[in-house]
Amino acid sequence: PCSAQWCSCSSLSLSYTLDNSLLTTAQRQFYEENGYLVIRKLVSDEDIERFRKEFIRICNKEVKPLGAMIMKDQVLRSQAAASEKAVNKVQDFQEDEELFRYCTLPQVLKYVQCFTGPNIMAMHTMLINKLPDSDMQTFRHPMHQDLHYFPFRPAERIVCAWTAMERAHRDNGCLVVLPGTHTEPLKPHGYPKGQRNKLFHGILDLDENSPSVHVVMEKGDTVFFHPLLIHGSGVNKTSGFRKSISCHFASSECHYIDVKNTVQENIEKEVVEQARARYNVTSVDLK
Repeated sequence: PCSAQWCSCSSLSLSYTLDNSLLTTAQRQFYEENGYLVIRKLVSDEDIERFRKEFIRICNKEVKPLGAMIMKDQVLRSQAAASEKAVNKVQDFQEDEELFRYCTLPQVLKYVQCFTGPNIMAMHTMLINKLPDSDMQTFRHPMHQDLHYFPFRPAERIVCAWTAMERAHRDNGCLVVLPGTHTEPLKPHGYPKGQRNKLFHGILDLDENSPSVHVVMEKGDTVFFHPLLIHGSGVNKTSGFRKSISCHFASSECHYIDVKNTVQENIEKEVVEQARARYNVTSVDLK
């Protein structure tokens, strides 16, 4: 259900959504039970085309956003292929005025507030370009929980907005979710066997028989999901690209935590190592 009628749902036991005048009773209950909610045709074709053109400009090095991480496949980065055929992610694009427009779209923010409240911070941004894959399954993103990457809490006041920039389906590697897993704790993550791209962590010892849903989406559809929801994406078996743009939002009341001696300690160490290599420094002080 996607209609926008008022719902306070005072008779329900609600932990993951806030009282608002936008979501219906059915929408709130679906998110509470499943940890995700799809809103159809939320972002316009015009906006998506602008994001796509900016991505191409970044790939062609016509634009170099400050602080953005341009991620390429480990094999393709050494080949003389056209840039769009090698770049699989632009991460942390907050200094790119055109791409950051996504994080300020009123139609996106009005839904974000249903999960975070009115005081919102954009915490993590990505434009993903899932490339045609080989038998090596290079661009399969293993099942994971996004909270693994975030040293701030509470999780209930964090939400991801993920918009399909073209039709996302099983053949081109749409999102796969394990409904209801947002109620489970954060699990240990690492590199599954065969995974080569940096920071593409997955849950260790995941039950492969867990019930899953392939979230098929049309261009402009947007899914909002909880940071503990277990999700991933399959390989792109087509000859084209599968692009999406996303931002994790959090309430400004969220606070940072120390991840020492927790299941997140390994990701902190890897981020520090990446920062040392990227900026050619000997020490990194995380604050």
